[in-house]
Amino acid sequence: MPTMPRRSATASSGAGARRPAARSTPRLALSIQHDAVAGECPADHPQIRRWARAALGRDAVLTLRLVGRAEGRRLNAGFRGKDYATNVLTFAYDASVDGAPIEADIVICLPVVASEARAQRKAARDHLAHLVVHGVLHAQGMDHEDEDEARIMEARETEVLRRFRIADPYL
Repeated sequence: MPTMPRRSATASSGAGARRPAARSTPRLALSIQHDAVAGECPADHPQIRRWARAALGRDAVLTLRLVGRAEGRRLNAGFRGKDYATNVLTFAYDASVDGAPIEADIVICLPVVASEARAQRKAARDHLAHLVVHGVLHAQGMDHEDEDEARIMEARETEVLRRFRIADPYL
């Protein structure tokens, strides 16, 4: 007697046609742009890609731009009205079509990452991981504007970072 597959397949209207099994890992198209004035990045691109993929809940097309203070300040002032460089900005685009990939640009200011890491006495690489995950979660619609949203988002960040043996950034 033949062994039955463990996954259930739904038959469609073709002779023997089956619906493809759902992918368990979302697809990620990630472009990383590193501005020379941003300084040295504390992680290589393959590692950044692993952090981003781990935070995904669905397919995504993302651009991650690593910038210096001047560009970080200009973008923060232009889009948020705050005249200083911030650590991460996420520009998520409309993904209202069901099943469509998330599309977003994420900007991380490396000099801010380095100074915050020093001030918080943590490795710059770990802080960068946190901000990549944070930006990817924003791209998927998560936010931290109120306490409930913040609790959910912070728990997800901590869960993803734990996979990489990175300490809870909120402790």
